[in-house]
Amino acid sequence: MFRPAFGSDANDKETDLLFSAILRRCLLVLFVLAFAPGVQAEAPLLAYGARVAGDDARTRVVIDFDRKPEFFVHYVANPVRVIVDLPETSFGLKPEDLEARGLFSEIRYGAMGADSARIVLTAKKPVAITVAEVRSDEEGRGYRLVLDTERVTDERFASLVEEQKWTGSVTTTKTGRLAEPPAPGAFVVAVDAGHGGIDTGAIGAETKTEEKIVTLAFAGELAETLNEQAGVEAFMTREKDEFLSLPERVQIARQRGANLFISIHADTLRQRDIRGATVYTISDKASDHLAANLAERENLSDEIAGIALQSEPAAVADILIDLTRRETQAFSVNLARSVVSSFEGKINLINNPHRHAGFRVLQAPDVPSVLLELGFLSNREDEKLLLDPVWRKKVAGLIATAVRNYRGAAVANGG
Repeated sequence: MFRPAFGSDANDKETDLLFSAILRRCLLVLFVLAFAPGVQAEAPLLAYGARVAGDDARTRVVIDFDRKPEFFVHYVANPVRVIVDLPETSFGLKPEDLEARGLFSEIRYGAMGADSARIVLTAKKPVAITVAEVRSDEEGRGYRLVLDTERVTDERFASLVEEQKWTGSVTTTKTGRLAEPPAPGAFVVAVDAGHGGIDTGAIGAETKTEEKIVTLAFAGELAETLNEQAGVEAFMTREKDEFLSLPERVQIARQRGANLFISIHADTLRQRDIRGATVYTISDKASDHLAANLAERENLSDEIAGIALQSEPAAVADILIDLTRRETQAFSVNLARSVVSSFEGKINLINNPHRHAGFRVLQAPDVPSVLLELGFLSNREDEKLLLDPVWRKKVAGLIATAVRNYRGAAVANGG
């Protein structure tokens, strides 16, 4: 125990008694905080082990938990997926623990929000769950979730999807935290950190850093930098590692009355020598194969999370809506050009840095929107920069300059 290094023995004894009393009081406080009802929320489940075994006819998935989990199993079509919904869970798994094999081509897991998690098993062919149960560990260390699956006909799988009440949609309650109105006259910028939660995004070539971590760190830096400008109010669509569907991201921006929407990404390419930033705007027709492939991958975020994709609403024929979209697209292009101009000569840009494709996250009809690829995690040089706080601060400053220039031009033109 710590004691002052001076004084008599009597003082030392008094000091020991005092520190003992303080220690007892601290332990009592910690006990109350730990066990008093309503004071501390229950810790998340811990998934600490898993294994997958089987073939193209039958496959078993086993996941070990520290305590008994409540779970719900659902089916989603196009592609065929088995969804396992769980309470908040910490996944302490090695990558090889849930490596897909047998009936499954891919297995993903992660957070879906503040209080829930999800495991998505993507199947090669239609499948059905034959056993889904929780069993006590023989050694008494915890519980295991056992899922047995088997190959079924297309008709059988279709009936399983049709019979279940669950639709695969994600609730949008999390958008309520962003419903507060902006300050009067504020220029509002929505900064969207791509991916999150179960949707990890791309993986770094060297460090194996997940894209969702890179985008969240940069989004925080950019929002902070933008908020230093007078009259600008920037906010993040997500402020932690959580999943947001693509429509939710658009909804959040519109709810907050955003004047701009900037979605941050850092993808990977097969050609690892390609590097540099790119700015994308929305278009029915992609500018090139790279843009088309990137948009296709980014538009799969909801599918990766196990969401049943809903059919897009019918096109609205009203000419005013069409004119609004045309005007918004023109503003989006102006913003993209401003960002590219701000970057030129200061950071690496890909060839033809302003490109366009059909990104679903850029589909707000009344909010000028761009998707910014900061660089490629598949390139060693880009990956190093993306993880550098000094570089992030520099690029955030350049984007803030681009936003200021765009804003000034829009005001001058009566926008």
